[in-house]
Amino acid sequence: MSDASRAWLDLIPGAVTICNKRGVVLEMNEAAQRNFAKDGGRALIGSNLLDCHPEPARSKLHQLLETGATNVYTVEKDGVKKLVHQAAWYRDGEIGGLIEISLPLPRDVPHFVRDGD
Repeated sequence: MSDASRAWLDLIPGAVTICNKRGVVLEMNEAAQRNFAKDGGRALIGSNLLDCHPEPARSKLHQLLETGATNVYTVEKDGVKKLVHQAAWYRDGEIGGLIEISLPLPRDVPHFVRDGD
C-alpha cells in the first residue's frame, strides 16, 4: 500500500482490517492494530483471520468469503459500543476478500428516517 493510501486509511476514525479471499490479513489501519494489540497488533498481517475467530464467527466469515454477503451488527466491549460492518471487496468482478470496519458509537445514536427528502 502506498504511503498516501496508508495515511488516508489511518485517518478513518475506526478500525479497518482487510483480508484476501483465503482470510489472510493484508492490511490493518492504526486503529485496528490498537484494537487487536493483545492478539499481536500489526504482527497479525499475514496471519489468517479465520484462525482468530471461534465458532460460529469462523463459519460466518467463511460464508461471507464464499458468497460476498454483508454482515452488519453492533457490539459492546469494555463499555464501548461499536458498529461492525463486514463486506466483500472485489477485483475484476471476483471476490477479493473482506473488509471489516469497526466504528465506535455514542451510547445514544440518533436515528433519522429521511423518506421523501
